[in-house]
Amino acid sequence: MRKKHDYGALLKYMRMLEEGYSIRYLHLKYGIGESRLKRLWLLYQEQGLSVLHRKHYTQTSGELKQHIVSDIEKNHLTLVQASLKYDVSASRLSIWLKIAREQGIDALLITKKRGRPPIMGRPRKKKPEEMTELELLRVRVRQLEIENALLKKVKALVEERKARLRAIGRGQSEN
Repeated sequence: MRKKHDYGALLKYMRMLEEGYSIRYLHLKYGIGESRLKRLWLLYQEQGLSVLHRKHYTQTSGELKQHIVSDIEKNHLTLVQASLKYDVSASRLSIWLKIAREQGIDALLITKKRGRPPIMGRPRKKKPEEMTELELLRVRVRQLEIENALLKKVKALVEERKARLRAIGRGQSEN
């Protein structure tokens, strides 16, 4: 279960770290990720309370991704250091590094569309004006088959109910 930590809780954690509690202790006691806590602690020491507020994330361009990955590779930065330097999460950086190492640095320029694809396999229904006469007849036959099946099911249920009532002596006799 992911637990959300609001500004008040994060401030409490920073105060506890200032008092000498360990990151491991806070991680075990309050369920906040150790890497997140380390990153927040470093940022808090540098920039103060402003880092504890939620921020809105922006999309990064492929060129920026390439620049960050090449900087990490050239200067042998750790993920935490690069995360602090470029204000990007360490997990996102590790994904970019993996893509660059497996598929090449140019693969970072490729962006995938996000969200649900516009067509999900089922063909759209035609409007009656767009259908040929044969298609209209097929639709009408299908509707009648469905209606017929429904009526048969209702008739079977009614007869089953009557038979149950006759069996216990409450229904009408057949005579």
